[in-house]
Amino acid sequence: MRQQLATLHKMLLDTVRHDPVCRRFMTVPGVGPVGALTYRASVDQPHRFVHSRTVGAHAGLTPKRYQSGEIDYDGGVSKCGDSMLRAMLYEAAQSMLTHSKKWSWLKAWGMRVAQRRGMRRAIVALARRLAVILHRMWVDGTDFRWTNGPGTVASAA
Repeated sequence: MRQQLATLHKMLLDTVRHDPVCRRFMTVPGVGPVGALTYRASVDQPHRFVHSRTVGAHAGLTPKRYQSGEIDYDGGVSKCGDSMLRAMLYEAAQSMLTHSKKWSWLKAWGMRVAQRRGMRRAIVALARRLAVILHRMWVDGTDFRWTNGPGTVASAA
């Protein structure tokens, strides 16, 4: 079983190594080979989404709406959509906030959200933002920028 796992892992790494889109995705902190390949396979065609922000809804990372009469409130995460993509984005966001030692504007944003709303909500918010950023990187053909300056992916998200 370990031999089969090693073979499959090598196949995964070879696939990611030869795919320029996956290599571009892996420039984002927290996104590894499995997350990059999952995102690429789930989104498939980046031009399906007119706006990058709709990828968050595709992954089920937007709030539920409850509206009835005079009642109108947002609920938790809708969880409608691709559960594998949602799980990989959540893992990437959690890895970025808890394990990544190198700071970026994205990690700083996530930590500010965590101070205000708590770590679990910050991870979900960061996962949704990662979905948007990865889509924008794919459409524009740019790598992740560690600083937040004019014309970066952050200003488009």
